[in-house]
Amino acid sequence: MAELKQRLRDDLTAALKARDNVTVGTLRMALAAVTTEEVAGKAARELTDDEVRKVLARELKKRNEAAQAFGDAGRAEQAATERAEAEVISSYLPSQLGDAELESLVDEVLAEVTAELGAGPGPRQMGQVMKATNARVAGRAEGGRVAALVRAKLQQD
Repeated sequence: MAELKQRLRDDLTAALKARDNVTVGTLRMALAAVTTEEVAGKAARELTDDEVRKVLARELKKRNEAAQAFGDAGRAEQAATERAEAEVISSYLPSQLGDAELESLVDEVLAEVTAELGAGPGPRQMGQVMKATNARVAGRAEGGRVAALVRAKLQQD
């Protein structure tokens, strides 16, 4: 069993004993999403820690979007609940990269791609740059944020 999945189960047990309703609900939801992912497809399989992180990142994104929607609709209590759940989920994910760290990482990848191609990459090489950048980012930054930065860098050149 994946180490992260076992940690989720252990923390669920601890939260049940502590009667922490927000954590219990959030961890149950997260484990349900992991189980759903495990049985999706033709054959059931055991997820790796990286795959569990991807599921958790997807759930975190859902919580953030729901909190935004509730906040925009003037439903502060539901928005606060979603933010609390997002906080619980984010504690199981690697810390997010700051803007400066992400920018330096993209600059490194652009330098490598430039060395490979022999010329500076343009907008047509965005896929190549994104592939290399996403391999290094590894879930520590949202994809849309990475894509926007890469696109801006490629258009500068």
